[in-house]
Amino acid sequence: MIKVIVSGAAGKMGKEVCKAVLDDHETELYGAVDVDGVGSDIGTMIGRAPVDIEITSLADALEGGEAKVMVDFTFAGVVMENIRAAAENNVHIVVGTTGLSDDNKIEIKKLCADNGINAIIAPNFAIGAVLMMKFAEMAARYMSRAEIIELHHDQKRDAPSGTAMQTAKLIAPKIKGPKVQSEEILPGALGGEYEHVRVHSVRLPGFVAHQEVIFGGVGQILTVRHDSIDRTSFMPGVLMAVKAVQEYPGVTIGLDKIMDL
Repeated sequence: MIKVIVSGAAGKMGKEVCKAVLDDHETELYGAVDVDGVGSDIGTMIGRAPVDIEITSLADALEGGEAKVMVDFTFAGVVMENIRAAAENNVHIVVGTTGLSDDNKIEIKKLCADNGINAIIAPNFAIGAVLMMKFAEMAARYMSRAEIIELHHDQKRDAPSGTAMQTAKLIAPKIKGPKVQSEEILPGALGGEYEHVRVHSVRLPGFVAHQEVIFGGVGQILTVRHDSIDRTSFMPGVLMAVKAVQEYPGVTIGLDKIMDL
């Protein structure tokens, strides 16, 4: 059994991760960490029978040295502190928190090397979203222009999403068409720009996580779209990463690497 600590356990994603870990026969929920709900039984909090695991601080959850993997779904302001604590306690790391900078990733690589642990960092754990990015990367070789529209719930802290930024990085080197010539009457109307790929973010209640990549070519349009209509869509990918992280040395960026795409 893989003993798992979930950081951000009281959040919307964290609760789903706790459920998934509890339900899988290869994983064991060893600790639940959050600044909210400290002292509450996580089973009760996620609508299950009590499981005798109270929400604690990360330091308390790491005490004893039995945890093997920490899954972090917090936010950019605290994730590095959590990663440092896990690394110092020789716990492997699965990161779903977005907003990590390039400098953060360099530090994570050093932490992994210094402490003999591994990390999987994924901008999106939905298997369909990973395939969407792969299909977009394939299409970019053959289409002259592309724009990305990502739509999320209004509580999401960062814009663009990590998935949108990763998609832009994948397709931008392959897009050869000219830049947009339109002049913005309303600043920002054309969206943000990564190299020559425009990225648009929508934040509205009712959405979960959605992205489409629209390609334009001579006399044709191609749209590649993925929709997560429920947070459970991310859980197969999270569990895949939890089970794989001990076997992938160092830092692995993207779920596609362990899907062999």
